[in-house]
This record gives sequence, structure tokens and C-alpha cells, in this order.
Amino acid sequence: MTLPPDDPHAPPPHATPREVEAAGKVSEALEWVERARGRLYDLHQMIGRADFLLGDAADLLDDAGHGGLAALLRRDVIGRNVVEGRWTFQLVEEFDATYYDSVRDAERRVREELMDGRRHVHEALLKEARRTPGLRHHERRPG
Repeated sequence: MTLPPDDPHAPPPHATPREVEAAGKVSEALEWVERARGRLYDLHQMIGRADFLLGDAADLLDDAGHGGLAALLRRDVIGRNVVEGRWTFQLVEEFDATYYDSVRDAERRVREELMDGRRHVHEALLKEARRTPGLRHHERRPG
């Protein structure tokens, strides 16, 4: 599993296989955190959409003569916090400030110190080991 030294994904000459693997695992962890963050944004948008749909439903209930049910939705559900004192945008912001930013910064530091800032070194080595040289669609990089 070797790449030409001029390949932008080649491990730096000083990097050991363990360092390449460790940096790869930290990057993979960041990818999982990115996916989790995306789920938080899904939650944020889904709850926001539901809140507006409930508002529309309350208006329709009023129009249909069910003011009590409309009032119930407006009083007990619409605009309600999803967790104590917080709407979903606050969950996203707190996640970013408390966890996401730290993981992202740590991944960058590991990559800078061990891989000279190069990204996806571990994956590039996996690709090199798994591709069939000379076969169409197995090229190292675009022609």
C-alpha cells in the first residue's frame, strides 16, 4: 500500500502506520459526529415544521367551530420548549459550542501534527490496496 510521494493523500515521510491509522480513526469519528449533527438539524427542522402545522391546524379548528381544541393546541403545544428552557435551535447551538467544535478542532490538530494537514490519508491507502491497477474505473485519480 504505497502512494507516490507527490500524491496529495500520501502519508508524510515521517508518519508511521500507527499514526496514519490513528489519524484515520479520529477523522472517521469526526464524520460520525457530523452525521449526528445532521440529525440535530433534522430534528430542528422537523419540530419547526410540526409547530407551524399545529398552528395551521389550530386555525382550521377555530374556523370549524372548535375553539376549545384550537386553544388547547396554542396553549399547550405550539411554541413549547422541546427540552427544559430550549427550542431546537438552542440544542444545535449548545451542541456546536460544547462538543462539535472541540471534536472538529481536535481532528484538525491531529491531522496537522501527524499528517502535515493532509486529509483522508488512511482512506487513500485503503483505496490503493483495494483497486486493480490498470483497470478502468480503478484509477488512482482522475485522468
